[in-house]
Amino acid sequence: MEYQHGGDIYTNCVTMDFSANINPKGIPESVKEAMYHAVDQAFCYPDSECRLLREDLSRFHNIPMEQILCANGAADLIFQVAWALRPRQALLIAPSFLEYEQALRSISCHITYYDLKEEQGFVLHEDALIQWLEQQPVAFDILFLCNPNNPTGFVLEQKQLNSILDYCRKKGIFCVVDECFNEFLDEPWRYSVLERLRQKESGGVFVLKAFTKIYAMAGVRLGYGICGDSQVLHGIQKIRQPWSVSGIAQAAGVAALKENRYVEESRVLIAREREFLKGRLMTLGFHVFDSKANYIFFKDTRTIAEKREKLLYYEMLERKVLIRSCGNYRGLDGTYYRICVKQRKENEEFLSVLESLWKEGDITCG
Repeated sequence: MEYQHGGDIYTNCVTMDFSANINPKGIPESVKEAMYHAVDQAFCYPDSECRLLREDLSRFHNIPMEQILCANGAADLIFQVAWALRPRQALLIAPSFLEYEQALRSISCHITYYDLKEEQGFVLHEDALIQWLEQQPVAFDILFLCNPNNPTGFVLEQKQLNSILDYCRKKGIFCVVDECFNEFLDEPWRYSVLERLRQKESGGVFVLKAFTKIYAMAGVRLGYGICGDSQVLHGIQKIRQPWSVSGIAQAAGVAALKENRYVEESRVLIAREREFLKGRLMTLGFHVFDSKANYIFFKDTRTIAEKREKLLYYEMLERKVLIRSCGNYRGLDGTYYRICVKQRKENEEFLSVLESLWKEGDITCG
């Protein structure tokens, strides 16, 4: 089975991995130390309720602890929500994160897609979505929204999100809002639904969060969900595995939540390097979309790229550089790519490989 995501450094022999959207600053030292010390307690079962971590998350987000549950990464929660709610009709935005579809298909849920348009920059317009929903004969049970969206990097502000959530609440559509990349945004609060939950307007909404991206803890596997609907949370508790979050992961999460300066420095780094990479990619002639996250979505516009599947992917792989082909996303093909934003030295090394292709005459975009 073909690997469906970024970060496949196990199949491919590479010296640079630009396919996985992880914080380039790496795991904070305090988190490494917490994991190291947690090994001494690894002979014990971990707390299946993740109480200490949930208490800290409650203070961190100013959300009641009872509304928070932890899991083995956000992907684990996506499946838990699907299995607990058992929706019959789902709506997915396309292109977007692949795991939503996989989780829904595991319960034989019928999926309808709202396809974003390239000529609109693959941006979701809430008014157009609501108008489209009004015309549909299907009564949807669930909607997944990824904000910032993966792989395109577009964002919806609070006002736009609230318009969608208000409509869905009126129609009885449960909304899962994936905010796993939110912390990389310049002003995260502007694009989050957490304020809505704090104001007790949380019915029919489940927010996905993760330590994976912002704290560079992909291999640790730690995510969490926030939901004000006790019935939904109870349903998830009934089907989830009791020890899905290891003691080492819980200790890492507790330590990570104290790393405020690390997160602020990461945002500054990402904002600067994202614009640097965008500019250089555009200079080379690629069609670069306006991502606001810690990754860049672009199109290889070469005529030859239309004829040779995933051409740039293989050209870079030959030079031991891994990028994310977006050809397996609905509505995209092998001319679309996503790369992560790293630190300046790594970004320059990556660009030097791209520019060497240009000098060799392999890249002639436009």
